[in-house]
Amino acid sequence: MALRLIAVTAFFIVAVTGAHGQQPVAAGGTPPPIEVVPNPLRGDKQSAQDGEKLFTAFNCDGCHALGAVGAVGPSLADGRWRYGGADGVIFQSIFSGRPRGMPAFGGILPPEAIWKLVTYLQSLQPAGDMSTTSWVRRP
Repeated sequence: MALRLIAVTAFFIVAVTGAHGQQPVAAGGTPPPIEVVPNPLRGDKQSAQDGEKLFTAFNCDGCHALGAVGAVGPSLADGRWRYGGADGVIFQSIFSGRPRGMPAFGGILPPEAIWKLVTYLQSLQPAGDMSTTSWVRRP
């Protein structure tokens, strides 16, 4: 399990940062297939519990609220993913950040901690009576 975690994490870091440790430069074309990078901790209950503690310790709940139900930042518990919900995509969102407010934690957290956060988020069950109301005014 540990060897698989190291191998998957190494692959992902190379895919995100480039083979020479440099940040990728957007020049068009197709990005690496991060959606196929599997979570090596998927389904591990202890990792999900550790991820929940990290979620609070790193103030993720400051934007996403307790239980990741959304506040200033979007809900991470409703099964709707703005940038995609695949394992590697969630990892990349945490590692590299996202526009309009999501900070990058790749320089702060080791990859195993990020995978624990991913495992925690994947362990959350969407509410059965989730609203689908649009807040956008239509002409």
